[in-house]
Amino acid sequence: MAKVNVSLPQGTRDFSAEVVRKRNYIFSTIKSVFEVYGFEPLETPAMENLDTLMGKYGEEGDKLIFKILNNGLDNPDKQQKIKEDFEKVLAGKNSSGITERALKYDLTIPFARYVAMNHNQLTMPFKRYQVQPVWRADRPQKGRYREFYQCDADVVGSKSLLNEVELANIYATVFSKLGVSVDIKINSRKILAALAEICGGADKMVDITIAIDKLDKIGIEKVKEELAQRGLNTEQISIIENYLNITGSNEEKLAAIKQLLSGNETGAKGIEEIETVYRQSGISNLQFDFTLARGLNYYTGVIFEVKANNVQMGSIGGGGRYDDLTGLFGVPNIPGVGISFGVDRIYDVMEELKLFPAGVHTGTKLLFFNLGDAESKKAFELLQELRSKGVAAELYHENSKFDKQFKYAEKKQIPFIVIIGTKELESRTCNIKELATGVQETASFDELLKKFTV
Repeated sequence: MAKVNVSLPQGTRDFSAEVVRKRNYIFSTIKSVFEVYGFEPLETPAMENLDTLMGKYGEEGDKLIFKILNNGLDNPDKQQKIKEDFEKVLAGKNSSGITERALKYDLTIPFARYVAMNHNQLTMPFKRYQVQPVWRADRPQKGRYREFYQCDADVVGSKSLLNEVELANIYATVFSKLGVSVDIKINSRKILAALAEICGGADKMVDITIAIDKLDKIGIEKVKEELAQRGLNTEQISIIENYLNITGSNEEKLAAIKQLLSGNETGAKGIEEIETVYRQSGISNLQFDFTLARGLNYYTGVIFEVKANNVQMGSIGGGGRYDDLTGLFGVPNIPGVGISFGVDRIYDVMEELKLFPAGVHTGTKLLFFNLGDAESKKAFELLQELRSKGVAAELYHENSKFDKQFKYAEKKQIPFIVIIGTKELESRTCNIKELATGVQETASFDELLKKFTV
């Protein structure tokens, strides 16, 4: 038989039991905080109609949407039409003859579509959280995958800044529980809009935010070059450079931005909003960062981004206010704000910094050795009693040498083994050994059950 090349699509991964358990630890921690803050779970399909997604993520984001080919493209009677449609797609245009659906790029736009379809039945403000995979046709690299999970929390139907205050606190609480040291960065799209206004007009907003959003990747000089390529003159670029060079404490940054945007009404409103969130949240690691742009076009107010300390990694969370997102689907005037957790990057950070608690990867707690028919029969009875009380336990599948059964327990990182031999069966006792310490004790069957079920 010919050798088959077996591989995964680039940018995707398999997850072993150990990895899944660690990821579930992150998921459960985040979900528990969402629930405490009154958010309800929601799930949406893996794919959406292409029209739902296109045009919502900006020029760069639209390029990263995974499109799904329609069925029936092998129809010989339609080959000429199919060829013409493919040529349109290759030219950067969309063609319903080739593709009408796509894998979802994030959870926010599908959520907006859900709200638009169901707003008459929802209790407002509607607070939902969502934990599902999303897909992006991005170039795979450390911390960046083509298939990855997002954990989102959003509130729609309220303009109150209390929502931003609570979302900032959700970030702070989750990362505190996970033991990850982070900086929670905050800015406002209104401040960026004001910058655009003093640099020639609101029509410059998209060009400026797209360029600024690349600052961490390409540096200030390349950003200036891109701004020039997008039509901004030397004076306008100089204003933006001054804006990007604002540093210092939060109070110093506030003073500098108020001076730079003095007299601009939009800017004053944005400054007021981030100052309110900063002062009401009481979060020590909340920082003003005016270089923060969040390149997605649907944000309209306060925006967030979370960076992990002590590790080289991109953002591990982000979000913001999007007051007219449902208007994209014909349902205007439903304000919203939300945040997202990048679980895959959070996992990489915690793995690199060794932050997962000891034992989080452990599944089976006890392994009963198999030492014969009568012995294994009794072991199975005890095993089922333990399982009925929620204790994860196994019986080795066959009567094998001790060494083989020991190795099985070690490889699966099972912390305890239970040995019931002929002598133990007669005395209704067992030997319990903790593998990590080597400590062994003899206990009655009843004592065994009490030890692991209390």
